[in-house]
Amino acid sequence: MENLNNAAELCGTAETAPSFSHSSRGEDFYTFPLSARRLSGAADTVNVIAPGRLLEGTELPAGGRFRVLGEVRSFNNRSGVGSRLVINVFARSLAPWDGEDMNRVILRGTVCKQPNFRRTPMGREICDLMLAVNRRFGRSDYLPCIAWGAGAETASLWPVGRETGIDGRLQSRVYVKQTEAGEIEKTAFEVSVSSFFEI
Repeated sequence: MENLNNAAELCGTAETAPSFSHSSRGEDFYTFPLSARRLSGAADTVNVIAPGRLLEGTELPAGGRFRVLGEVRSFNNRSGVGSRLVINVFARSLAPWDGEDMNRVILRGTVCKQPNFRRTPMGREICDLMLAVNRRFGRSDYLPCIAWGAGAETASLWPVGRETGIDGRLQSRVYVKQTEAGEIEKTAFEVSVSSFFEI
């Protein structure tokens, strides 16, 4: 049975061909970045992890267009290199695609960190949430989410432990981090909330 708490649909362009990621329980896994354009024309580039069996008999060249169905996953990077919380989409199915780009995520989970409400310099309301989403076998994914406007004001009042459903997209955001060695460009991944729903 699929994870009913966590569903992702990505349709877009593979920026590179798959490369080997790791092996687990006797199976090889591969990764590739998939770019999906927003209505604004900006693109979100999301890292996809695919089991090797999904790639058998399927050509997945750079520039090819594909539809990925799966779930958003997180894990803690303890290597000391790159982001500490790594976000990707774990593919359950993978197929060629000739339609329009799509990036949709539906999550059901629990607020596991006090929401952080703020306003942009232009006065727009934003609220950062961390959602714990149950996976099978007693595991959970911890997914950063960002809400805007009236949704941000509503979410800012939620206590830790509050359950909610989220409909949105997995966005990539480039930012500059100041370090002792100078400025470093990094990419953050978060679920941009279109709407909340009761569960």
